[in-house]
Amino acid sequence: MHPVDEHEPRSRALSRVYDAVLGGGAGEPRPVISESWHRSLAAKVDPDQHEAPVVYAADEVVDLREAHPLASVLPMLRETLVSIADEAMHVMVITDAHGNILWCEGESEIRRLADRVRLTEGARWSEEASGTNAMGTALALGKPVTVHSAEHLVRAYHGWTCAASPVRDPDTGRMLGVVDISGPLRTVHPAMGALVSAAARLAEGQLQLQVATRDERLRARNMRHLTALRGEPGALLSPTGRVLATEPLGMLPARIAVDVDRLVLPDGRVGVLEPLAEGYLLRVPRAGGPPRIPLLALSFLGDDHPTAELDGRELPLSLRHAEILTALALHPAGLTADQLALRLYGERGNPTTVRAELHRLRAQLGDGVLLTRPYRLRADVRGDFAAVRKALRGGDVGSAATGYRGALLPQSEAPVVCEEREDLLAGVRRAVITRGDAESLWEFTRTEDGRGDVEALTHLERALPRGDLRRELVASQLRRARADC
Repeated sequence: MHPVDEHEPRSRALSRVYDAVLGGGAGEPRPVISESWHRSLAAKVDPDQHEAPVVYAADEVVDLREAHPLASVLPMLRETLVSIADEAMHVMVITDAHGNILWCEGESEIRRLADRVRLTEGARWSEEASGTNAMGTALALGKPVTVHSAEHLVRAYHGWTCAASPVRDPDTGRMLGVVDISGPLRTVHPAMGALVSAAARLAEGQLQLQVATRDERLRARNMRHLTALRGEPGALLSPTGRVLATEPLGMLPARIAVDVDRLVLPDGRVGVLEPLAEGYLLRVPRAGGPPRIPLLALSFLGDDHPTAELDGRELPLSLRHAEILTALALHPAGLTADQLALRLYGERGNPTTVRAELHRLRAQLGDGVLLTRPYRLRADVRGDFAAVRKALRGGDVGSAATGYRGALLPQSEAPVVCEEREDLLAGVRRAVITRGDAESLWEFTRTEDGRGDVEALTHLERALPRGDLRRELVASQLRRARADC
């Protein structure tokens, strides 16, 4: 806002209306202004003495800016509005949802004049704090507003005119703040309000693009949780409850309340919300019928730390627990504590030690997954080592070679693991050498076990066609392997 030309006819007309209304005489400003004056006066705003309160210090404003969603669209707003504001002797103002000014930018002379009426960062310009003004009234009404000269309730602001438009969060619909341009009445173009409104819509469009990017990232990282339901009705939700993906669930609203103790869907079914690292998984247990079998995925091949996921949830896993899961996966009918002790520790095994480990593992898995008498897994167990063995039995050498990323739990000395490790290595090695397929041999010789295998490398060198760029690498690898023999 900026001092206006006091000879401006419109300014004089607005002043006459102002004096008449506040003096108890006849006259009425336009409805949007009249209603705002009533709200402001009810909030005890003094037209003659009032000035905008400064509610935040400079360092506090910096913190508020960093945390505010509009910070991400500030470069676009600057590019759209600040250069115009500089040329026309206006300032660009951005507030939060409470009317607190977070940014006030423009040419230095107009900034100095604005500071005199506390049109400055850290000041509050809501209607109840500063009376009728474009920023506060736009927040109160939730729509664009232009306030000219004496339409401001507070006399100190009559030398200013401003146009403001609210910006809403495209995710939740809540008000984020307003974008405003303020300047002298004599230089305000009739299209100024339209320009500010267009800038606000551009800001919302950019925020919508950011939401879409976050949604896609959340889906990519968390779809495994929805897939793990394996047909049980469910949905993947954003942190604010928007439905991003569903399993067969019928009609769902676009948003689910995530701040309730008991979630009841529109059709009466009761849902269960499970918090994820980002967002939520909504499950709707089927009424009646057998309970759903959880999915337990084991990745135990190779030098990487063994990992396990239960319905997409990663489990912290010690080597001993990985050994127990291996033993139980290989014996789906179950094992007694004595049998497990023998397979895990050999002849020195103690069933009491095994029971203690099983108790800790049961706590990791949750209720109903690790059963007793005998000890067994109530889960659809899918282990990478089991997949390789299945491929070998089915004669699918390519899948076996691709799936075999290395030895089974290479740090383990448990008898049950050592036996399975040796069987898998021997089976994969014999299959790829017997078949003589270049791609299967290549996959096997990339593993720690196959890297120095002279026989496998010799077959691979013969199988690779001339001109294949891998031939030189294999020849060099073969020379090293022979030198180490």
